[in-house]
Amino acid sequence: MTRHDDHTRGTGLARPGRVKEVTSLTNPIVKDLRALAMKKYRDQEGVFLAEGLKLIIDALDLGWKIRTLVFSKAGKGNSLVEQVAARTIAKGGDVLEVSEKVIAAITRRDNPQMVVGVLEQRTQPLAALRPQGNEVYVALDRVRDPGNLGTIIRTADAVGAKGIILIGDTTDPFSLETVRATMGSVFAVPLMRATEAEFLAWRKGFAGLVVGTHLKGAVDYRTIPYANRPVVLLMGNEQQGLPDQLAADCDKLARIPQEGRADSLNLAIATGIMLFEIRRDALKLDGGN
Repeated sequence: MTRHDDHTRGTGLARPGRVKEVTSLTNPIVKDLRALAMKKYRDQEGVFLAEGLKLIIDALDLGWKIRTLVFSKAGKGNSLVEQVAARTIAKGGDVLEVSEKVIAAITRRDNPQMVVGVLEQRTQPLAALRPQGNEVYVALDRVRDPGNLGTIIRTADAVGAKGIILIGDTTDPFSLETVRATMGSVFAVPLMRATEAEFLAWRKGFAGLVVGTHLKGAVDYRTIPYANRPVVLLMGNEQQGLPDQLAADCDKLARIPQEGRADSLNLAIATGIMLFEIRRDALKLDGGN
């Protein structure tokens, strides 16, 4: 592999398929990578950061192209890191070998993992979505917490849900915090964005079941027949729950029974409970019932 010293501004970061060594925090390439901590620059470039060898391997295995792979010198000689670097170069991506202080600056962590990737953002148009069979989707209204969103994406992947619909001004699914929380599921679960008006317009043509959770929900979530039709699970904002217009457009408003002093559940926990109930009939342990 050939080393070189040229680069381009933004996240183009060097001509494709090459390796470059970077050790200085003042290097323009490092400044460009550090800027990706801010949503403004991620959206401007249409990219995001994923940290950790497992996430990068997941991304490659699922057909995502790594525009730039960054690894610390500690990863040199690691066979998995070298395989990932070779796969990145084979796909036309760049590889940067950096010092530990550089990778710590990029990830904004004191103890960073030894591999970080720059990948292109992917979302799908909601208007083209046509759920069928017993497919399940999760629609999230203005979810605010990156940890919640990442955990929901991971849980949706675990139950076999087919996608996440992000309604309104949600937290960024491509922030480093959200991507970390998905544990790689961000590469497996399609994401769609929509305004509330766009979602309501799409919902008019959806023939399946829309179930929302609501503290005033009249139906125990365990009594709803979910099987044999597509389902959209609609979950509200952490602080405010579902707004009236979205709640009114649900076929069923469900409630999760509680006992104790807590008056509500964490959004990601509630979504997980609902998803596993919706997918109850479809989920089997490997090798048996």
